[in-house]
Amino acid sequence: MMCVMDKPIQRILAALELLQANATITGAELALRIGVERRTVRRYVIELEKLGVPIRATRGRDGGYALMPGYKLPPMMFTNDEALAVAIGLRIAREIGLSDMSPAVAGAQAKLDRVAPSALQKRIGNLGAVVAFALPHPPAIAASEHFALLTAAAAAAQRLVIHYCALNEVVSTREINPYGVGYSNGAWYAVGYCHSRCDLRCFRVDRMQKITAVPRTFARPVDFDLLHFLHTSLAKLPRAHQISVHLDTDFATARNYFPTFFGKLVQTANGTQLEVQIDDVQWFARELARLPCKFQIQNSPALEVALRTHAEQLLRLSA
Repeated sequence: MMCVMDKPIQRILAALELLQANATITGAELALRIGVERRTVRRYVIELEKLGVPIRATRGRDGGYALMPGYKLPPMMFTNDEALAVAIGLRIAREIGLSDMSPAVAGAQAKLDRVAPSALQKRIGNLGAVVAFALPHPPAIAASEHFALLTAAAAAAQRLVIHYCALNEVVSTREINPYGVGYSNGAWYAVGYCHSRCDLRCFRVDRMQKITAVPRTFARPVDFDLLHFLHTSLAKLPRAHQISVHLDTDFATARNYFPTFFGKLVQTANGTQLEVQIDDVQWFARELARLPCKFQIQNSPALEVALRTHAEQLLRLSA
């Protein structure tokens, strides 16, 4: 699509933006996109080089222009809508604790606040009043550098030694191959192969006391689904109450109500069986109360009492 611009500086900056967005782009495509002749494109490339932007030009049928590898891009320019999208992304990052774990989040927000025009600042400020996220905030992170080290090690397939404090306050030393980091149900977890247990494991990031990189690499399993493993593992964790509930609906519908981390779902002849382990029966009673289908609690008098109490409270409120 051709973009018509009146001022040469606008067209030069548009050429730079196209170079940033494409590994290689032909002179003909550049000319078409910014609405000038090909010889004018060559003049714009010279002007960019004078400004310190290193551009590589190749001749021939497959030739074109490209930024030199390793070049640190100049400050990017955003439209108002693009800046608003960035602001929403930064807001989500804060909601899930990334602002505590990565100072870059706060730095990016500060830069956006500093350079945004007043009209855009007002739009960004309105986000807090009109946009809400149902995202549980994670617990405080004891050491923000853990997140950066974990993600870097996972990307480089580098083994780590961690000092990990379990829920019972026992600290152990584990040697792990970190496959990645996942966020679920209000907490960040590192997922990978634990050499100490000879199996895949999940480790809460806020319970890591120390992390040391080991000069050994590993091969990450092909097509490993980090979130699926994390949710399945969390659903199997021992809790105070083991509960079975029969749902009068099909498996696909039940899965819409209860994601993987809730527990195990099994299709039966006349519905779906839900097996969960929970600590808070009042909370789970509220989850059951929102279901549009019939259900039967099979083995938890405590949950039955909590559900009855919740139903009575709703009746009183609606009276």
